[in-house]
Amino acid sequence: MVSFPLLLIPLAIYNIIVFLMPGVSLEQPVVKVPLISGAEWPLTLGEMLLALGIILLLFELIKGARPGAKYLTDHFLSLVVFGCAAAEFLLLPRFASSTFFLLALLALVDFLSGVALRTRRRPEPAPAVARAGRRTAPAAPPQTGPVEAAPPTPDRSQPKSLDGETAAAPPSPEVPSPELQPGNSAPPRSDPPPH
Repeated sequence: MVSFPLLLIPLAIYNIIVFLMPGVSLEQPVVKVPLISGAEWPLTLGEMLLALGIILLLFELIKGARPGAKYLTDHFLSLVVFGCAAAEFLLLPRFASSTFFLLALLALVDFLSGVALRTRRRPEPAPAVARAGRRTAPAAPPQTGPVEAAPPTPDRSQPKSLDGETAAAPPSPEVPSPELQPGNSAPPRSDPPPH
């Protein structure tokens, strides 16, 4: 199922008001909200559409951050919504208002945030590892003072022994013996007892 661009809702409401209700003004106060301070806050229809657009933009960002989102269709639909809103703002004189400009700007923010979320979610490459299986050591900073000899590093490939004779002896060679390993040998044959 293709996801629905939520910012289309306030833009569509604006279009309905402009085309189907020419007598309705977006700047006239619709309701006055009394505040604790005693003042009244006049709310216009344009401000209500902007508040709806901001809330729907929040839901668009949450929807775009989901792990299984359809990125290509979401980006394409967001771009189409922004393109249509920008075209209406630039070409139609009844859409040349601050309210519609801010709604078109919200559509642009929706598109750009979706692209930013997509590029951030790409998997990062694994760190480089040397061919011998060892990580490359970072370069030592240049020394400005006298150079001192580094202490010898102990050989850790041989196990340490407290006994002097066995410490000097080379390690014993490994001899393959498949018949002594468990699971590699055939079970011993048992001859039937004589009658």
